[in-house]
Amino acid sequence: MHLNAKMIGGGVAAAVATGIGYLLLSRDEQPASFRTVSREGAFSIRDYPPLWVAETVIEGMRESAVALGLGKLAEFLFGKAGAKRMTVPVLADGDEDGRGWRTRLVMPARMRPEDLAPEEGVSLRALPPRRIAALRFTGDSDDRALGTHEAELRRWMATHGLRASGPVEHAFYNSPLTPAALRRSEVLIPLAA
Repeated sequence: MHLNAKMIGGGVAAAVATGIGYLLLSRDEQPASFRTVSREGAFSIRDYPPLWVAETVIEGMRESAVALGLGKLAEFLFGKAGAKRMTVPVLADGDEDGRGWRTRLVMPARMRPEDLAPEEGVSLRALPPRRIAALRFTGDSDDRALGTHEAELRRWMATHGLRASGPVEHAFYNSPLTPAALRRSEVLIPLAA
């Protein structure tokens, strides 16, 4: 019974965080910048400039961990950081220790990391310039769909002689309240030079 209460409490917390985070996603968001190097249907190669992100790591199942992470980051961004709008996408990947899920928000360009003090559980991190292979898709973004699209992207990379230089990332642009057919998501894989 005690375990069920914890599971129910965790589910409620995840639902609340999802609602807050994704309501904030529906605000006037700004996309993170990149330059498209090449495109072939839904596949592309992109160059991202140096970016800095706010990130948090939450243990648990991917969907609830990312939702809780987004809620925490949105609270930081709109509270302490005083941002008026969010950037998209929300980035998520497994953390280096393999125990949780890292959720990242690209900080708005006008905000400088030296002007902000991170709070408990939120880190500010500079990402170097990088080249990314991307697969854009609509529809469900559950674990099964993400795995299927990752495999597609890796096959496409192999046929073009491209090698990964890091773990897969997932990029989410819309609220889960958006109908699946209208939802934009991406699988991103950093490329070796």
